[in-house]
Amino acid sequence: MKRLIAAALVAVAATACSPPAEVPAPAEQAEPAPADRRQAAYRAGEEGPEPFVRALFARYDAASPLPAGETPPPGREPLYGRTLNAMIGADARKAGGEVPFLNFDPVCGCQDGEIVLQSVEIAETAVNQVDARVVFTRDGREVRQVMKLEREGPMWRVADVIPEGERPLTERLLEVIG
Repeated sequence: MKRLIAAALVAVAATACSPPAEVPAPAEQAEPAPADRRQAAYRAGEEGPEPFVRALFARYDAASPLPAGETPPPGREPLYGRTLNAMIGADARKAGGEVPFLNFDPVCGCQDGEIVLQSVEIAETAVNQVDARVVFTRDGREVRQVMKLEREGPMWRVADVIPEGERPLTERLLEVIG
């Protein structure tokens, strides 16, 4: 037993006298990897409505789009509220394998293209509900819309999207799934 303790003390002493291991320099704040951008949006949903909206739009980096297969199935997107998810799921089921009404990304109203967020204005409409007035460019053209956000548990989620001059997405989905 004494030999074991002595050996341990020698090992500790040798370690204490060793030169310190090289500590890697802090990494530059690099843009998150594509799969991480979705996770960043989930995390931002717990920070507040404006960081959440900014993170939603940060996912549209033309230089490194999200990999195929990273999108949850229709009606199971954690970035959307329960009601909107239920409508999206019903739309996909009603389409029965054909192209559903919602065959585009509701956040940008697009399937692809270069999306650049210009501004976000948050206005509280009720407890745990806000309107996010966003202006962004889609392929160089200015787009304005209101994103209705609601807080579900600790996270903000998209409850509805109202592009300027159009009816709310939920109304259009209700007509389809009727």
